[in-house]
Amino acid sequence: MMERKESPLRTKSEDFAIRIIRLYQYLTKDKHEYVMSKQIYRSGTSIGANIAESRNAQSSADFISKLSIALKESDETEYWLKNLYSSGILNEKQFLSIHHDNIEITKMLTSAIKTIKQKKENYENKGNK
Repeated sequence: MMERKESPLRTKSEDFAIRIIRLYQYLTKDKHEYVMSKQIYRSGTSIGANIAESRNAQSSADFISKLSIALKESDETEYWLKNLYSSGILNEKQFLSIHHDNIEITKMLTSAIKTIKQKKENYENKGNK
């Protein structure tokens, strides 16, 4: 069986999911915060799950769709991170650390989607529909 090349986006999203799981544990055990913690748990771990699913996409449109869902989840995670920080549940250091990772993933997803769309458009413009 041929081994797949590991992508930086996949690695980063998997590491981020672990950070989100640990954040969830901290929020529920130490801060007794159960509503926003569940929301960020769902959106933050869904990013990597959708990136993983994209590896088995049936078409470029399917691939773009999976990455676009991951991007939406990243945006939702950003929303919850900002709420946790603004409400004082996360301090500045905690917020900035995980926020930086989420921004990096968002940029990587945006770039990947843009690149695939351009390649798809170029392919179709050459008469290869």
